[in-house]
Amino acid sequence: MDRPDDSLWAQLEPLLARVQKPARYIGCEDGMGSPDHRPDKVAWLLAYPDTYEIGLPNQGLQILYEILNERPDAVAERTYAPWLDLDEQLRAAGLPLFSIDTHRPAGDFDILAFNLAAELVYTNVVNMIDLAGAPLHSADRTDDDMFVVVGGHCAFNPEPLADFIDVAVLGEGEEVVGEITAVLHRWKGAGGHDRQAVLRELASVPGVYVPALYDVTYAEPTPGFTQGPIAAVTPNRADVPATVHKRTVADLGDWPYPKRPLAPLTEVVHDRLSVEVFRGCTRGCRFCQAGMITRPVRERPADQVRTMVADGLRQTGYNEVSLTSLSTADFSDIEPSVLGVLEDQQAAAPTGPDGMSLGCGTTINLPSLRVDAFTVGLAGQVASGRRSGLTFAPEAGTWRLRTVINKLIVEEDLYGAVESAFSQGWTRLKLYFLIGLPTETDDDVLGIAELAKNCVKIGRRHTTRASVTVSVGGFVPKAHTPFQWFGQNTREELQRKVQLLRSATRRAGNVNVKWHDPAATTAEGVVSRGDRRLGAVIERVWRDGGTFQEWGEQFDLDRWTAALDAEGLSLDWFVFRHRRADEVLPWAHLSAGLHHDFLWDDWQAALAESGIEDCRWTPCYDCGVCTGYGIEHVVASPVPPAGGSQGTGQDLSNGAAVPLHLTFTPVDAPSRRATDMAGAT
Repeated sequence: MDRPDDSLWAQLEPLLARVQKPARYIGCEDGMGSPDHRPDKVAWLLAYPDTYEIGLPNQGLQILYEILNERPDAVAERTYAPWLDLDEQLRAAGLPLFSIDTHRPAGDFDILAFNLAAELVYTNVVNMIDLAGAPLHSADRTDDDMFVVVGGHCAFNPEPLADFIDVAVLGEGEEVVGEITAVLHRWKGAGGHDRQAVLRELASVPGVYVPALYDVTYAEPTPGFTQGPIAAVTPNRADVPATVHKRTVADLGDWPYPKRPLAPLTEVVHDRLSVEVFRGCTRGCRFCQAGMITRPVRERPADQVRTMVADGLRQTGYNEVSLTSLSTADFSDIEPSVLGVLEDQQAAAPTGPDGMSLGCGTTINLPSLRVDAFTVGLAGQVASGRRSGLTFAPEAGTWRLRTVINKLIVEEDLYGAVESAFSQGWTRLKLYFLIGLPTETDDDVLGIAELAKNCVKIGRRHTTRASVTVSVGGFVPKAHTPFQWFGQNTREELQRKVQLLRSATRRAGNVNVKWHDPAATTAEGVVSRGDRRLGAVIERVWRDGGTFQEWGEQFDLDRWTAALDAEGLSLDWFVFRHRRADEVLPWAHLSAGLHHDFLWDDWQAALAESGIEDCRWTPCYDCGVCTGYGIEHVVASPVPPAGGSQGTGQDLSNGAAVPLHLTFTPVDAPSRRATDMAGAT
């Protein structure tokens, strides 16, 4: 590959012999573009604040990478967080953060844009800004400095990062990146002077939030705490909108990206082709930020899905494809789409000397499976390739608690899906649950163990190798959800519940329990609903060496608590206390389209153990998104897949009922007469 004159490769290459996994930093993937830099183009450095193997599969970054490089006024390259060893080498050699496409220094770019998928990467964001050579704080940047932009789900509460960023983009980026590019292209063409003026112009772009143009004031400390709530968030200029609304792509079919998926030269997570089949979710799970902020549902045309899969497999050489969404089995055309993909691959498969097909060998992976839409037919189609483990997410161990969180999966749904999977040849399943949910009791935690044991019993009807892994995560309340007012469980309480579950499954054969570190859950809770006062905390954690906090070997809760103490801030205040109905939340001036009253009423419905149906197949209950933005659901089917979805069309009067299977034997052999109860203890 020809390298530009300003490439750092000659200086970087000797350092790679001193680090782990040097392939993280060389680029050269199949599908990589040939960036065309010119002075009149706006240069984007798209950054994922985690290692290459975590960030490379990220669809959002790949989509924007292609869209920007198709524009005549833009050029885009990629960068990922260098691991500790290379970070140390770069700083010792006086080298900056660089792109992996052409190994240009970050300072050559106009925009450093981060995709924020998780809160514990915030210290990596700060580290990468510093390594890029930009002033750490946005207030210190001049006309000659890059603009720091964040997007992704965590950008719906960017306040903890307000000190460090220039812009946050709310919502989907396909259209707004072009509008940001146009503003900066005009600014560069006019000489690139007056940074504040261009920030004000960016603030006029729908979906673009400029923290520096808003002032935050705080009330007096609340009794028992060292700080008080937010008093107000107000624009400090008359031409700045009081509320910033998210951006939403109306028709996913207009954006068939990525057209050239990246295929890495080294191992990455999710090392397969990924094709997004729809965006948005209206299941209404009250804990799920992604489902709330991505409404409405927009399905990709089924023919486009088949084309993207066929083209992607051919270009990348992969033999495995994931059909992705927040709830893939809800895709209206899921079964015919899976069948069509397999038929396409079978037709393209090579033949042997006898002219017979050697088989396509393509495995279809369906992440985010909903148990009430997983049928024997779908299981049979998916099982035609390599059988990897299946993951279902009941989220809570009892029907009562699933009603609280509005995950309206009845026992019959779960056991039916498990039966379908084991009957089609699977031998291992993973069940994902949350602990620390609102109103949770010990009985709800123990219910997780009972569900797992019952699933193993079902599996043993089909195979002696049946096993179930229970994966447990601590619940962290998120912005723009009905649970945003809930006080998170303490680290000690989460640990107690983990031990309760472990004790209940200790003697259960073939049930394995894994759990997320409650200490990391606590740190995530610090920033998930935090305000601007946490910027100094994040900076302290970073200066204390606290990068890669989402990696277990690097995480240390003591760094976070020490930083909070040093800033006179309270862990109890930011994490464990319940919020009041009239409290000004840090993101109150940022809108995902959901009415405040809708979220509060849904929080009260949760406490009353009352569920609501999925609105894509029922009359609108006016959450605010469709009516406020003039965008409707794009759904091919008038009825839910598999005849039931989030309670729609189902009898939920007895959601905890266990299906009963009767096996009859001849009258002359009464000793062999048996009843087989799938849910028996």
